Amino acid sequence: MAIYKEKDFNERRGAANEAKKALLERFKSKPAADDPETVARQEERKAILEAREKRAREKEVAKQERLAREAAEQAEKARLAEEARVEAEAAAKAEAEASAAEESERVARYLAEEAERKAKRDARYAARKTRSGTRRTA
Repeated sequence: MAIYKEKDFNERRGAANEAKKALLERFKSKPAADDPETVARQEERKAILEAREKRAREKEVAKQERLAREAAEQAEKARLAEEARVEAEAAAKAEAEASAAEESERVARYLAEEAERKAKRDARYAARKTRSGTRRTA
């Protein structure tokens, strides 16, 4: 059976030194800025950034177009609602005028009937007075 052996301080320090050396070696072996591979990677990154910016601009233009289209649709809906409101007001006004005309006609008919009844009553009174032959004095 294998026994687990803990690393002592010296082993841990040696591993840390090896890691530092490997990191330093990797940094020193880094290619120069004018290396063709480095230039190609930079160009590729630049192309990617430009494409990303282009997509962002296109997306912004599409968003502006969508917002303009939605604003136009809302304006059209508002215009149609205003037209409907004006038509409803005109219909209500016409209905009110018709109702007022009907009411005034009814009142005129009632007044004419009252005048006719009064004329008949006056005629009856006059006929009664002529029949009796006597006139009362007040």
